[in-house]
Amino acid sequence: MKFLELTVHTSSEASELVADAMWEFTPHGVTVCDSSDIVALQKNSTVFWDYMDDTLAPSPNADVLVKCYFSLDETDKISALMREIGCRKELAAGAVFFGSLEETKREIEGDDWIDVWKKHFRPIRLGKIVVVPEWIAYDKKAGEETVLLDSNMAFGTGEHETTAMCVALLQKYLHSGDEVLDIGCGSGILGIAAAKLGAKKCYLTDLDPIAVESAKHNSERNGVADKVSVTEADLVGDACVRCDLALANITAEVLALLASGIGNNLKEDGTLILSGIIRERLDFVKETYARAGFAVTEECGRGEWYALALKKESAV
Repeated sequence: MKFLELTVHTSSEASELVADAMWEFTPHGVTVCDSSDIVALQKNSTVFWDYMDDTLAPSPNADVLVKCYFSLDETDKISALMREIGCRKELAAGAVFFGSLEETKREIEGDDWIDVWKKHFRPIRLGKIVVVPEWIAYDKKAGEETVLLDSNMAFGTGEHETTAMCVALLQKYLHSGDEVLDIGCGSGILGIAAAKLGAKKCYLTDLDPIAVESAKHNSERNGVADKVSVTEADLVGDACVRCDLALANITAEVLALLASGIGNNLKEDGTLILSGIIRERLDFVKETYARAGFAVTEECGRGEWYALALKKESAV
């Protein structure tokens, strides 16, 4: 079977936005080729998820190439995809540099690229959590909890700073027996990690049916399907879902839209963890949530990305 490979030239700071848009249009895979990641890996000997091609000569100022794949009868989706990327650029209002957004296309034979892609991934340790591709055999060590992921189908594998910060904050603020809400769950990594760490019930929501399918598959693969509920819906503002801890690893603009209703999903003294915030939009998100009655209890950053832990302020 032949596929069409679409490559979009963008920047490091916009690559997540472009990749996330691509996942909305194809189930066949998305890859991000960012030489700045390779430079960082070369400087960091503690990284466990190694996807570096040893023959690649890093160039930190080069374009980031975000690639996705379509079967040849789906190529009509490309125009709609590029319009969606353009809309995300407009929403960023100049705060995020998107680069040229030049697009190139080529036909490739079969799905051999999936097997090549898989060979470059290794387990990554995030505190007590070790994220393991489900096609790799891994012997769990004492004190570890493994999260097995088949990340072919939906965004979110744990190697990106935004997810890593979420998992770190989750381990700090989660208590045994808590109920957890993960908004925009993607592959389900955060909700599954919460279940493995002792949460009583985890509600995972996403508007993307591919993400919902992936999160359900990963929940079953990890043996936590009885504690995880995955819904293709936006539960924010639904007072029937009230949790001790809520997480949202999305973009700053979407996080801002959630601010007015997300408090309805938190129990008294509940914690809200937000991630996916680019440096230039950090103050915007903090100010938006301050107006909604939230106080920041912790702020952390990795590279250009930031995450926040917040509490709903008590009414006077």
